[in-house]
Amino acid sequence: MPRMETEQRSVTANGITQRVRVAGPPDGVPVLLVHGNVSSSAFWEPLIRRLPPTLRVVAPDLRGYGDTEPAPLDGTRGLADFTDDVVALLDVPGLYPPGARPVVVGHSLGGGVAMRLLVDRPDRVAGLLLEAPVSPYGFGGTRDVDGTPTTPDLAGTGGGTANPGFVARLAGKDRGADGPTSPRTVLRTAYVADPASLGDDEDLLLDSVLSTVVGDDNYPGTGVASPHWPGMAPGERGVLNALARFRIADELVAVGVKPPVTWIRGDADVIVSDTSLFDLAYLGSLGMVPGWPGERACPPQPMVGQTRAVLERYAAAGGSYREVVLPGCGHSPHLERPAEFVAELLTLAGAPTTD
Repeated sequence: MPRMETEQRSVTANGITQRVRVAGPPDGVPVLLVHGNVSSSAFWEPLIRRLPPTLRVVAPDLRGYGDTEPAPLDGTRGLADFTDDVVALLDVPGLYPPGARPVVVGHSLGGGVAMRLLVDRPDRVAGLLLEAPVSPYGFGGTRDVDGTPTTPDLAGTGGGTANPGFVARLAGKDRGADGPTSPRTVLRTAYVADPASLGDDEDLLLDSVLSTVVGDDNYPGTGVASPHWPGMAPGERGVLNALARFRIADELVAVGVKPPVTWIRGDADVIVSDTSLFDLAYLGSLGMVPGWPGERACPPQPMVGQTRAVLERYAAAGGSYREVVLPGCGHSPHLERPAEFVAELLTLAGAPTTD
């Protein structure tokens, strides 16, 4: 099978300059790839190489990542700034045919962007492939599968919760591997379950991680003091605040057009999990964050349970979904289990595997 090759283009959409990767023939089956937090469209490159030339693939760098303009992100809008940028790409001449309805693939944060895109423009989505997606109730600060806030101000989430050592090393474009806050170490231990799955692409993927724009307007964003444990709450600017405030459950269930959804995840994911090592409530329960007030006052967020509950509601309201769980796989199934991931994508897209 011929290998898919990518080209990079700079386009203006939604008032900012966006860098996009494009692969496949203009009349191919349209696919839109939306990357996750602290990465860029380059994170999709190992996947794109495996895709058949029957697809038309577009993969943007979100604002504040890769080579897209680092426009400020309004953390009070959830992930809507990102989604507005991506929606604007759908009608840029030369990326897709007019009126194209791509299968939208979203990884982690990108899964939230994909859900928001479906709600905002259901006429432009043929299907969703959610890869280790952020919960429909955001990241952190909720206590049950209904997404009930643990505190009124979502304490324990937002820009102030980022590890300062990691932020400093990310800002310094640190390529070392010493210590747990090294971006390379985080890539090896959090993005995947088995670092060997990175293979020869490790430096490409690290470059993608290091392309993140660090600051109050982007990653991690601002924080404010809180009277609730652990003493910090979301600010108004930047990506971790957008993730904290992301809420899509009821809108997703109510959307009038319900394309099929495939949810693919690894059972060894340490980022999006009911026992997430990035959830301060769970870390508190392990004694890693001082002063945790206990399970009743501040339980860990049941991220996987929340997603399943919302997708079950989506199906009960006339949609359909399937959950694919990959044993021993971490946060990036497209890197760790590429054959299974490609098969799920092609099934959802209804695309042949050869010319």
